[in-house]
Amino acid sequence: MKKANVIAEIGCNHKGDIEIAKELIKVAKIFCNADVVKFQKRNNKELLTEEQYNAPHPNPVNSYGDTYGAHREFLEFSLEQNRELKEYCEDLGIIWSTSTWDLTSAKEIASLKPKLIKIPSACNNNYEMLGWLCENYEGEIHCSTGMTTKDEIEELVSFFESKGKNKDLVLYNCTSGYPVPFEDVCLLDITLLIEKYGKRVKEIGFSGHHLGIAVDIAAYTLGATWVERHYTLDRTWKGTDHSASLEPAGLRKLVRDLRAVEQALTFKQSDILDIEAVQREKLKNKK
Repeated sequence: MKKANVIAEIGCNHKGDIEIAKELIKVAKIFCNADVVKFQKRNNKELLTEEQYNAPHPNPVNSYGDTYGAHREFLEFSLEQNRELKEYCEDLGIIWSTSTWDLTSAKEIASLKPKLIKIPSACNNNYEMLGWLCENYEGEIHCSTGMTTKDEIEELVSFFESKGKNKDLVLYNCTSGYPVPFEDVCLLDITLLIEKYGKRVKEIGFSGHHLGIAVDIAAYTLGATWVERHYTLDRTWKGTDHSASLEPAGLRKLVRDLRAVEQALTFKQSDILDIEAVQREKLKNKK
């Protein structure tokens, strides 16, 4: 069984403050032992219509601006700030990554040459962006499949195959919701992705928006080798993603339990293990 790679998705949980972002990175690495931290990058003028940009936030209590556009701009880090965060991650020994929501953002983030770029479920049909990344970016491309039909997933994988980039593609089982009730997580779809695409893409992952960590352990045992969870320092903070995020203690436990399961998912190397030999001699019925 391959190692479980744990992505702590910071997203916009930094509240637009680069010092909070660095604290999230430091805690994810030193306290939680995560493998990757992930942010988000948007060009809001490109991504939103003028009407959407100038509309009020749908949930004003979570807004950081007078309009939805102003809210989104407040939470954006510049390219230079992202470079600073990447260098900070490198100094700490944790992988830095970002989800890109549009072509301009993809070009900016690709210029920093991260190990991986994530494509959120909302953008996995943005073939202009995907095409540019396939042709110009050498790293892994990770794609979530929330709110995506089976036909659309097949179209997505076939597109990567046509670009010769499918072996750099990691496909994630995902349900888009915040938070997602357990009955809507649909973990067994991981097995379907493995059956259909396991040999066509690099790996299969799981991106969860549920509560707790039990589901993530099950996802790994089903074959998902990447586990991504939203992560925050305080679930009561202002913002839309905090309530569906793990706090440091939860992320630390998730990593701990995944590492334990990694060690446990083996076959016996002999009929009687060394640890059993003493007990066999002492307890086994001798006829």
